[in-house]
Amino acid sequence: MSNHIRITRRHVLGGLGAATITALLPMSGRLSLAQDEKLKVGFVYVGPVSDDGWTYEHERGRLAINAAYPDTVETAYVENVPESMADAGRVIRDFAQKGYKLIFTTSFGFMDPTIEVAKDFPDTTFIHISGYKTAENVGTGFAKIEEPRYVSGLIAGQMTKSNKLGYVAAFPIPEVIRGINAFTLGVRKVNPAATVQVVWTSTWFDPQKERQAADALLDGGVDVTAQHQDSPATLQAAAARGVYGVGYDSDMSKKVPEAALTSPVFTWGPFYIEVVKQVMDGTWATNQFWGGWVDGVVDLAPIGAMVSEEIKTQAMAEADTFKSGEQTIFTIFTGPLNGQDATEKVAAGVAMTGEELLGMTWFVEGVIGEIPSS
Repeated sequence: MSNHIRITRRHVLGGLGAATITALLPMSGRLSLAQDEKLKVGFVYVGPVSDDGWTYEHERGRLAINAAYPDTVETAYVENVPESMADAGRVIRDFAQKGYKLIFTTSFGFMDPTIEVAKDFPDTTFIHISGYKTAENVGTGFAKIEEPRYVSGLIAGQMTKSNKLGYVAAFPIPEVIRGINAFTLGVRKVNPAATVQVVWTSTWFDPQKERQAADALLDGGVDVTAQHQDSPATLQAAAARGVYGVGYDSDMSKKVPEAALTSPVFTWGPFYIEVVKQVMDGTWATNQFWGGWVDGVVDLAPIGAMVSEEIKTQAMAEADTFKSGEQTIFTIFTGPLNGQDATEKVAAGVAMTGEELLGMTWFVEGVIGEIPSS
């Protein structure tokens, strides 16, 4: 059973070491339910479940919980919650007061409200997506989407004719900068002459602004687009010009099949189901989860029919190295890496650390555009 509560992200997972859901210490007595009582799980969403992107994929994760625990878990969500202490705090507190013993808050701006409310409900478990603050009853979670982003760059770099690719980006924060860099490194691995032009929208979900930004890039000669945005508007702009693009968050070929080369996607279900299991078993302990392809929390959407079999085969072979753990986000960001001005940022053979990646504030060589001051 699931309740749908309608009302109204994430910036950066910063200041923490890379951790996974392994080696957790049990915390007995965290959860106390009557034998016939269901575990109530609440989700706080920053956007609408119909955004075809970030919130849509979290909603799919919630539905995966329902499918895994149809008789013992009850879930609910509140969508379109503003990232403010007043609004987010009210929604989170309401869930806790109504007996929800596990609450997922799925945007960076919900971090401080989550921490504050958690102080008043020590027997409730809170999981904040993309943040870095924890408490005895608060953990964090995020995913290394840069891994499939890199592989999508391998595809995009071979589909451009002008060697000009464009990237519609949300906010100039490390999470977004890492994604742009990973995509660009993939592009330039197969096409060293290509560049990636970046424009900023200062919004996560605003189809009109996203479309305008994409149109500006296309007017400048870009013939392949990419995005860190939650709607398919960038891909729709590409389709209108008869060119291609890479989606984000979810499989956007379902909305724009004629233009979507592929999309790096989140698959939150495995992580959410594991957390529910640990809470129900009484084995959950505060931790900071940062999972990758090998953990099943990111993937690459099916590659479009416009891509040749040769390019598909190459891309899937690269994807397999991430799925097996042979490659990770750390191999993507292993030197030599140059900055925009062609000066060395990371020496040959040196891998950037988790802390360096989570605080990344510079563009790699091949990116065109500035990083505005926050």
